[in-house]
Amino acid sequence: MTELTFYGYWRATAPYRVRIGLALKGLAYDYAPVNLAAGDQRHEEYLRRNPQGLTPLLVHGEQAMSQSLSILEWLEEACPEPPILPVDPAGRQAVRAMAGVIACDIHPLNNLRVLQQLTALGVDEAGRQAWISRWMAEGFAALEPMVARHGQGYAYGATPTLADCCLVPQAYSADRFGVDLGPYPAVRAAVETARAHPAFQAAHPDRQADAPAA
Repeated sequence: MTELTFYGYWRATAPYRVRIGLALKGLAYDYAPVNLAAGDQRHEEYLRRNPQGLTPLLVHGEQAMSQSLSILEWLEEACPEPPILPVDPAGRQAVRAMAGVIACDIHPLNNLRVLQQLTALGVDEAGRQAWISRWMAEGFAALEPMVARHGQGYAYGATPTLADCCLVPQAYSADRFGVDLGPYPAVRAAVETARAHPAFQAAHPDRQADAPAA
């Protein structure tokens, strides 16, 4: 495969998803950190590559790809082994639904832009925490019966899928913001299984080149 360049931020959950996918596929890439906290995503040079000004961004030759779920789908099509989607349409739909709950329903309400806007509107730290906890809890409650039904170690089945690429970063975010996964035993078990996988360990935020020194 043509050389890949990956733009991301060490603790952001959307780039974390793609790092897991790249690791599961065994793909090497050049890493270009984008410090979201410092506003690097708004610099002119980065906006030329990604006009939306978000991470992640994956560059493959002349193709610049944004949006984590679309990148993961591209990885599956460009490098089908090992697969991160089931072979059957029903299974694929179930995995995509789990990923959608996380990437469309939980994460957008708790990302940096939203929290900064809440602050700008005068919402204090306690209010922001209540906001985060409410939307994460609602999302995990929706995921719990899905994982309980389909999981066989991982969120769906006995091998990692796109659903796990999304779930583990969201669990990392839950830990970061003090949201308890105790009420969601099936979700928690799937997260623990995935976290033991070498690809998930390699993608962990603390292991990224731009992570602060311990």
